Amino acid sequence: MTRNPRRADFPLLAANPDLHYLDSAATSQKPRVVLDAMREYYERDNANPHRGAYALSARATDRYHAARGRVAQFLGASDADCLVFTRGTTESLNLVASAWGHANLREGDEIVVTALEHHANFVPWQQVAIARGARFVVCPLTSDHRVDLDALRTLVNPRTKVLAFNHVSNALGTVNPVDRIAAIGRAVGALIVCDGAQGAPHLRVAFDTLDVDFYAFSGHKMCGPMGIGGLLGRRAILEAMPPYQFGGDMIEFVRDEESTWATLPHKFEAGTPNVGDAVGLAAACDYLDSVGLDSVLEHERALVRLATEKLRAIDGVCIYGPKPSERSGVVSFSVAGIHPHDLSTVLDQDGVCIRAGQHCAQPLMRRLGVSATARASFYLYNDEADVDALVRGVERAKEVFAGSELNENELVPCRGAR
Repeated sequence: MTRNPRRADFPLLAANPDLHYLDSAATSQKPRVVLDAMREYYERDNANPHRGAYALSARATDRYHAARGRVAQFLGASDADCLVFTRGTTESLNLVASAWGHANLREGDEIVVTALEHHANFVPWQQVAIARGARFVVCPLTSDHRVDLDALRTLVNPRTKVLAFNHVSNALGTVNPVDRIAAIGRAVGALIVCDGAQGAPHLRVAFDTLDVDFYAFSGHKMCGPMGIGGLLGRRAILEAMPPYQFGGDMIEFVRDEESTWATLPHKFEAGTPNVGDAVGLAAACDYLDSVGLDSVLEHERALVRLATEKLRAIDGVCIYGPKPSERSGVVSFSVAGIHPHDLSTVLDQDGVCIRAGQHCAQPLMRRLGVSATARASFYLYNDEADVDALVRGVERAKEVFAGSELNENELVPCRGAR
């Protein structure tokens, strides 16, 4: 079988032709153009930006600002100064919950999240609610594991100050209707916060027309390096928010009694910036644009349809989440009699890399009635050979565990599955 030609763009995959990497929802592999861009920056332009009056520092500053503009453009944000670079989605969401939440939430206010959330868009809001005396509300799901919009309309009310939800579920691949969810929050004047960690790698974001106040994302899930991501926010809200961290490069004046803050985006970027990774992230945006996100999503869904069809043909396999046309490249499933961790170990012996566990989504796992799931996540470099290897591995695992008994601590699959 001919392998996907895009594998050649990714050095790790090109060097390991028998590797079936199906954990891109955790982190994507990096194309050579990203690695080259980062190496070229460190070999030619590396210096501390914003601080030096010499030419090399000026070049580093230019590279950093150019990277910000490129990433903002990729995400459909016309005001690049409203893109704050962070370590990733988790830090971005903590920034909003801490800086905006502590400054604006009061006792009796309500924060609404959904049962689909990653812990990074659940726990920060839960904790700020506890600290500020606000009520923390979790919206339930429909039978096919989508946000229950009818229930959401009943939960959101004039006391709702924050509505936080993901663009795409990391655990199930469910693609949420951002516009419809945002409209429910807008009707009561709530702050609209979207976790885009799984959205930005697969879907055209178009922040300026997305009708959310904040959009958080991670570079390492969209072919970029680890350690960088960002927060897109509305200018008026960012300007009104207090800083998240204090230190160098985020100040305007420091007096003995008080300090004032730099303009956006520097107000939220204390310390030496991560220029090399910003350059790499910009190169990742170039690469994804060269492929086309519509093509990426179409390719992923074709593999999801194939994997779903073949896995469902195996006795004892249960698949969670909506139909393939309503999800990203994620297939979350369980196999009767086999714990996902054991399944992952058997698959690894055949060179198949999947994620097994709770996927940082314990509230969702409770609602699914399972302790864990196995998750195969596809991206632009995967192909039918990866699907076949996954299916063969599951069939082999069933042979390995044939006759074994499920103990009371093992998951009991199929509750809430399709």
